[in-house]
Amino acid sequence: KFQDYGMPGWSCDAEVMKKSKTKPKSVHSLRFADIDIIASLGDSLTAGNGAGAPANDAVAVLIQYRGLVFGIGGDKSLDEHITLANILKKFNPELDGFSTGTGSANVWKTSKLNAAVPGAESSDLFEQATDLIRRMREHPEIDIENTWKLVHIFIGANDMCDWCDYPDVVSAEHFRDNIGKAVQLLKDNLPKTVVVLVGMLDLSLLRKIDKDLYFCDKLHAVECPCEQEFTTSDADISAECKKYMSAEQELQDGRFDTTDDFTLVIQPFFEEIDTPPETPTGEPDLSFFAPDCFHFSAYGHAVIAKTLWNNIVQPVGSKARYANLTDLTPPLACPDKTCPFIRTTKNSEDCSKYMTPAAN
Repeated sequence: KFQDYGMPGWSCDAEVMKKSKTKPKSVHSLRFADIDIIASLGDSLTAGNGAGAPANDAVAVLIQYRGLVFGIGGDKSLDEHITLANILKKFNPELDGFSTGTGSANVWKTSKLNAAVPGAESSDLFEQATDLIRRMREHPEIDIENTWKLVHIFIGANDMCDWCDYPDVVSAEHFRDNIGKAVQLLKDNLPKTVVVLVGMLDLSLLRKIDKDLYFCDKLHAVECPCEQEFTTSDADISAECKKYMSAEQELQDGRFDTTDDFTLVIQPFFEEIDTPPETPTGEPDLSFFAPDCFHFSAYGHAVIAKTLWNNIVQPVGSKARYANLTDLTPPLACPDKTCPFIRTTKNSEDCSKYMTPAAN
């Protein structure tokens, strides 16, 4: 049995747990209980590689534990394992689209609307978005026109792992534009959608895990060539990751806010995290990672899910850009009663104009 982290008995004020009285017309008046569908695009960190792998079994990192991933994973319940999907199920028990069990993206029973593919770079997102739209269209129980959807995107680790060798091909500008093209495709085809984009993580923290761990170091040489380039310093990797982060931020400039039924919100909590979680003695906490010290374990996914959710309920402009992944004391936050919606650029400026009543 692997280490896990749940939030037993969690709930919020009854008022913020309710659906809207009438189905929202605006994405800026979207209560969490109004979200009917969750979907995901990304790489192996969203496919769940190694999340349920037994300790020391690096081969099991090839297994995609989609049901455990921090965004769209739907295994167990929130009491036992924190994921964004398991939190949303508390608001809307009818939530659909989350992935369960293990398997690849093309196994519908496992993946559902998790279109993430291991090894994917930002240049693959357009193809994943195309696949996701097709999945939604082909499934009779999904009403694209009338259901509210949350699409979670997390990408960039593989771009960064290639950056040392191909700096022009995987530049921050290309990264931004690749994500932008995929999001535009979603906007053109999926009405009633909010895109939650998790900001880039700082890959220099991987080197801090490797420092004394020969086993991790050797595996990373295969998984992330850039991490092994001795001519590239931690500071170089960190600086480039920061460029990726700021390039991503440009996507929130209003270009996806031209209609009332679609928006993109960036969750920047990874931005200032540049050290791995630690044990009480100050060593890297390997229980946070799969046996390859690169992917997240089930426990790691759960801690990140909590951090992501707490970011989602914070207004745009006041979102945390750092989290102490070692410290589990912060609670799982609740939506703000004065603005009980998924926070967007517009309702973060002035929520009063988007206020609508909850169901009785």
